[in-house]
Amino acid sequence: MTEYTGEWDRASVAAFLADAQVPIRVACRTPSGGLWMLSLWYDFDPDAGQFVCATAADADVVGYLRDDDGVAFEVSTNDPPYRGVRGRGSATIVPDDDKSTLRGLLDRYLGGTDSALARQLLDPDRDEVAIRIDPARVYSWDFTERMDDATAE
Repeated sequence: MTEYTGEWDRASVAAFLADAQVPIRVACRTPSGGLWMLSLWYDFDPDAGQFVCATAADADVVGYLRDDDGVAFEVSTNDPPYRGVRGRGSATIVPDDDKSTLRGLLDRYLGGTDSALARQLLDPDRDEVAIRIDPARVYSWDFTERMDDATAE
């Protein structure tokens, strides 16, 4: 069961994650014990309470997560007023043979698959996986009120 703390309840976290058009930042460990951070496109499944991402099957992070599934994550706004969610959990790698996860992310972030980037990512010779992040703890923050006079035009 995911623990939600901070500014928002579970429903408010899900609403923020549905609206946010920024990547999720994911931290994990390398097999040698070092830290690794990367940004990925995500979708959030509110029913499962999981983040869903996609990447190339041969990406370094895939091996790292197979070795150690523990992750930390953050999704936050890039412009004031700052707000977002961060937490920790575990990641699972699953095949995305039909690239349905990737197609959904292309729709979410690019508005479809009609671009050179989409065609490159959807190349039939490119193997794709989905990364499912199951949060154990989610902490939310919202600095809108305290930044009100600092961000007014």
